[in-house]
Parts: sequence; C-alpha cells; structure tokens
Amino acid sequence: MDGGVLGPGDVLAAAESAPPVESVEVVARDLAKRLGAFDVSFLLVDLVEEHLVRLTSTAQDPDGRDPKPVDLRDSVYERVLRTQRPSQAQDDGGVRVVLPVTNRGDCVGLLEVAVPFCDEEVLAQLGQAAHALAYVIVTDRRFTDRYHTGRRTTPMSLAAEIQHQLLPTAPCCEAAQFTIAGALVPADDIGGDTYDYTLDRDTLHLSITDAAGHDVASALTATLLVGALRGARRAGLDLPEQAGHANQALLDHGDVALATGLLLRVDLHTGGVELVNAGHPAPLLLRDGVVEPVELEADLLFGVRPYRYRVQRLDLRPGDRLVLLTDGMFERDAADADLPALIHQSGELHTRELVRAATRAVTHACHGHLQDDATVLCLDWHGTERTQRQADNGADTGTASPPGTPDERG
Repeated sequence: MDGGVLGPGDVLAAAESAPPVESVEVVARDLAKRLGAFDVSFLLVDLVEEHLVRLTSTAQDPDGRDPKPVDLRDSVYERVLRTQRPSQAQDDGGVRVVLPVTNRGDCVGLLEVAVPFCDEEVLAQLGQAAHALAYVIVTDRRFTDRYHTGRRTTPMSLAAEIQHQLLPTAPCCEAAQFTIAGALVPADDIGGDTYDYTLDRDTLHLSITDAAGHDVASALTATLLVGALRGARRAGLDLPEQAGHANQALLDHGDVALATGLLLRVDLHTGGVELVNAGHPAPLLLRDGVVEPVELEADLLFGVRPYRYRVQRLDLRPGDRLVLLTDGMFERDAADADLPALIHQSGELHTRELVRAATRAVTHACHGHLQDDATVLCLDWHGTERTQRQADNGADTGTASPPGTPDERG
C-alpha cells in the first residue's frame, strides 16, 4: 500500500476534489494507488435488478466512458447484494474482493477491488471505503444524470419516465424501529402505480396508490395524486385531510381520473398505525408465523366525488411484517405467484429481499409481460425499544453482523 491506513475521510476527500460526474473514477484511482490494487471498479444495479452496469474500472475503463453490462442472476454479485457481506476469491495472483455499497439499507451498487493480498485490516478498510462511496454517490447523483442513465439497460417510455420520477429516491430504508422496502414492476403498458414513504421525528408516512388506466394518462393521474399527497403531508395536514386533498386534486384536474390508495402514518413511539383506505386491496400482515389480510373497510376511490375519508387503526408488534400491494400483484396470471405463501416462507429474509422475491415471482408467473403494474411496499416493525439502527456493523460496512440484525431479517 502507498497511502497507509485508509479511512472514510480519505474517500470523501478524493470525491470532494472532483466534479460530481467524475467522482467515482477519482475515488477508484485513489483506492488503486493507496491499496496497490490491480483494478478498482464500481458496479451500479439497474432499474429492474436483472443486470449490473460496470460504471468505471481503473484497468478496463479508467475514464468511465464505456460502461459495460454484467449479468446479476446467480452471480457472486447477486450473493453479495443479497447478504450484504463481502466476497473474496483468489484471482490472477491476487485476491478479488466484492463489497456492497449501501446507504441505510439502500443498495446503491458494488465495489470490486483486485488487490495483491487481503487480510482483516485490508478488508476492514475496503468496507469503510465502500460505505463512504455510498454517501458520495447518494450526494452526487443529485447533480448529474450519470447514475440515472447508468441504471437503464432498456429504453424507457414517456409514461415510465414520469412514473419512475414519482418514486422515492431510495427503495429501501433502515431505521431503529423499522425497515421499509418497495418495488414496482411496470406493465407492458404503464398502469399508474406508485409508492412513497418519508420519515419525520415521530412518524413514518407511507402510501401506495394505483391510478386507473394505462400509459401516459395513468402516469399523469399518478402525478396529480402523489403531488397532492406530498403537498398535504408537508403542510402538516392529518391523514383524512391528506386523502381529501388528493381526492379533490383528481376532481379538479384529473378529467374523470380515478385511483385507489392506502395511506398510513406509523407512530414511532408506540407502533400505532393510522390508515385511510380509498378502495385499495387490503395489506397482508405476517405475525407469529401466520399471514392474514388486515381487515379494513373500504372508502371511496379517489376522484369519485367530494368525500370525508375515515381513519382506521392497527397496532404493530415487534416482529410484524406488513406488506402493501397493488391489484397487479393478484390479477390474472400474477395470482399464480401465491404471495401469502411466499411471504410466509420468506419470513427470515431481509425486507428488501422479500420485495425482490415477490416481484420476481409475479414477473415469472406473467412470463415477463404484466397486464397491470405490480407494486409492493413492505414494512418490518422492530419495535420501540431500539434507539439506534443495528445494521451499521454489517449491511453498510462490509463486515459480518451477528444473527438477527436487520442485515438478515430487517
């Protein structure tokens, strides 16, 4: 090694000196110099999580101008993403190490480094570098389209572009009391699904919506809906008022637009949940090894007429897994996926892996051609006793976690 002990500050300093579009290459070259690495590369996960894109490589593409797709399925890369643990293998006189680049549960990509040797000290430094790199990318992707472009391995329609921009920037988030993860599998003709979440000091806010129709029309309805919900939430309105605001937006601007929706507010101090159900399919609750639908009364869809939405309540217990779905997860061929059985069988998986398994099952059942968008949003409730997120020693640093941490179960 040339640079002595490598810490996260070194990675951040190297990135800070570079333009946002070049920070990954600068970090890769700095790591190669400090560690005497033969190659340092960063791989980005594509939108459908079927491929990786090698965004840069100090040996093959030092300027990052020729990104290469890499198969994800059944690879060492998939295993590292799934387990959030590094992998080592002997390779051409050295050791090739693959590490997760993850920020608060959001799997940004992978760091792959070929070094002359890898002991515990080198592995720890690589883990810290990968963790710091996640913060670099989360910061810099605000300023450039490079990371958005790199995640696209297939063309995107206008409707898909609109729909994608409505989703949260991070599909997964880990916190002390909960882990949440979501995914959307678009239909061949976009169906208007969205999911959303945000966190404030005392409350976790969730929503899942399904706009009627297809293609650009449904994407525009979804835009009205999500914009109205976010605006009402940020204005401090309560849950019925948020629902009413969204309903009125469709009545005023939607041109006979309709949508179902499920809105939730989770009290982080008690685990109490307030829900508004605008004609949406009931969530599924995994509790004590049993999967059952949450019994909710259905209010009117958004966009029918002025309406006062009701608040319903649910109390979460530590270990509960609450799964919100759109009807595309059940309809037609998708019903063959048997989601209740999958949720039951996947109880020990991390939250984001349950989401991934569910979307893959539905895609497989529909032979890759969905008739309606299929969306899943999963909340794992850890309880109110925790004051700090417990994944810091595993999921984000590249070192092993003890059994039972969110790295394994969420």
